[in-house]
Amino acid sequence: MPESKETLDVNVNVEITTETLQAIVANAKKIVGPNERGFYHIDTADKVSEMISRFLHENDFESYVKDIGNYPKK
Repeated sequence: MPESKETLDVNVNVEITTETLQAIVANAKKIVGPNERGFYHIDTADKVSEMISRFLHENDFESYVKDIGNYPKK
C-alpha cells in the first residue's frame, strides 16, 4: 500500500452533468435507505465531494497536474 500523504480540503466549483449528480443522489439513497418516516438523511454534497476525491486519488490526479502539458492554453 502506498504511503499516506498529507491532504487538504479545498472548496471549489466543479462542473458535472445533471446525470452524474442524479446517479450520486440515487445511489446514496440506496445505501442509507429511508428512516421510519420515509426520509433519507444523507448530505449529498458530502457524497459528491467523497466521490470526486476518491476518483482523483484512484486516477493519480497528482501526476496529472504535475505534467504542464495538461494545462489549458490561453
